[in-house]
Amino acid sequence: MTQSKLSASHQAVPEHLAIIMDGNGRWAKRRGKTPTTGHRAGVETVRRVLELCLHSNINIVTLFAFSSENWQRPNAEVKALMSLFATYLKKEIGNLHKDNVRIRFIGDRKRFGKSLVKQIEYAENLTAENDRATLVLAVDYGGQWDIANAARELAEKVQAGQLQPEQIDAQLLDQHISLADLPKPDLCIRTAGEQRISNFLLWQLAYAELFFSETLWPDFEEKDLNDALNSYRKRERRFGGRNEDVDLVEDCDQVSGGN
Repeated sequence: MTQSKLSASHQAVPEHLAIIMDGNGRWAKRRGKTPTTGHRAGVETVRRVLELCLHSNINIVTLFAFSSENWQRPNAEVKALMSLFATYLKKEIGNLHKDNVRIRFIGDRKRFGKSLVKQIEYAENLTAENDRATLVLAVDYGGQWDIANAARELAEKVQAGQLQPEQIDAQLLDQHISLADLPKPDLCIRTAGEQRISNFLLWQLAYAELFFSETLWPDFEEKDLNDALNSYRKRERRFGGRNEDVDLVEDCDQVSGGN
């Protein structure tokens, strides 16, 4: 069989890696510990995985840290998550800045306390000029919220007479979606065996490769990341187009009955 050619836009390492960090609660439950213990273990994994990504020359890492649906969890767990998030920022922002990593946050900040919002703004401002890599934390984020928010912004422009409805298309909407200034994710990893994207970056993941790992997030290590990256390297990204070599082989296989 003729060896397929990789798409010109395909790279051996994803430029932008998105991760749905799942399994903290199950990790803790299996050990007879509280969910908060699992979330703390998950933070340690964030440190480890980010370091691995930097060494692998992955330029952008987006982590699903707290979804808009997570507010439905028990109040004690939500408070613990917010406290842990604030602690992570205080402890890690200096190291991220030292490593020349820019940190960004996406999501609705209206439900956060003033102190946490100030920490978020401080972290973004401190690292704004860093250019080694970008870490994006999706906090109180939902893909449906993101798209609806972009639609609202466009509607406001129409109402103000700055835009005509017929001018609205996918390209214009894209400019109002979170992370519009960054390349779209090439690969999205979800841990803990679940095979769905759970309202994460719905617009941005339109053509991303997906990889589902059975490993619970606190146990996610270098081998697990390498498994995902090796799987990504073997894939051919067409973005809705055709690879003539592959399609020709597939057509020949169909005519010959696959023999």
